[in-house]
Amino acid sequence: MLFNSDTPLKYKEPLFRPPSEADSLVLQISYGCPHNKCLFCPMYKGVRHEIRPLTDILSEIDKVSLKRIETSRIFLADADVMDIEFSYLKSVFEKLNSCFPNLSRISMYANGSSINNKSAEELTVLKNLKLHTLYMGLESGDEKLLQLVKKDETADNMIKAVIKTQHSGIRMCVFALLGLGGKKYSEQHAINTAIAVNKMNPKFFAVLRFIKVPGLRMYEGYETITEYDSIQELYRIIEHLELSSTVFRADHTSIPIPISARFPKDKQTLLTYLSTLLKSSSLDKKSAGILPDSL
Repeated sequence: MLFNSDTPLKYKEPLFRPPSEADSLVLQISYGCPHNKCLFCPMYKGVRHEIRPLTDILSEIDKVSLKRIETSRIFLADADVMDIEFSYLKSVFEKLNSCFPNLSRISMYANGSSINNKSAEELTVLKNLKLHTLYMGLESGDEKLLQLVKKDETADNMIKAVIKTQHSGIRMCVFALLGLGGKKYSEQHAINTAIAVNKMNPKFFAVLRFIKVPGLRMYEGYETITEYDSIQELYRIIEHLELSSTVFRADHTSIPIPISARFPKDKQTLLTYLSTLLKSSSLDKKSAGILPDSL
């Protein structure tokens, strides 16, 4: 158990948050992931999923507000906080609103099923209590691949969840993983991911690159794609995207070249840039290329 030196918050490692939440106060109301079976994700392996007692959380909020009264952004951890029952979440949100007068946004991870298990009315209540953004891993829009990696979600279910969430006024940030389909499923992974994202039409869409770390066991027959193949896959996704107003990011350290854009206006510029890159000799065609020290 770790303590934040600036606040009385208790943190249990590992602790994750999206890069865009770097300036947010992180409140860890649960430990681990309620699903924790995805083959590609080592984040919470070995961590028993546990929802912290509500009384502990409410007390912690009281204490931290005394030192961080100016807080305007809060991120609730760990994985898929939306899976927690509505009454618990409502109590936490009400407490945060009462203790932080400058609070402008609350964000957290969510999954398709956990969103769909909440009613439209419940989502609206949370939105009115300043739920601002949900981060959801689509990973792939290909149904077969989702089964292979044991995501335990369907693309259709996640599409429904994003539409439902955004209809309530809550923003969605959707993630996909380059390389998840390996060499065999690369093309169908890219095309079906773009198709799913088009149906979602999220406010934010981010692409990361799956890198198989030591000890991680993928599905039978999985072969890591090369650095060149990953950019080709990215090109194919972008080529098939038809979005009305979406901020796009492919700037994680796992991506060979950082990209930040807006759809639809930057689509052709991105395709031209990636096409030039693919024709150059700068990408590794034999291996995954130079990988970051940490992901």
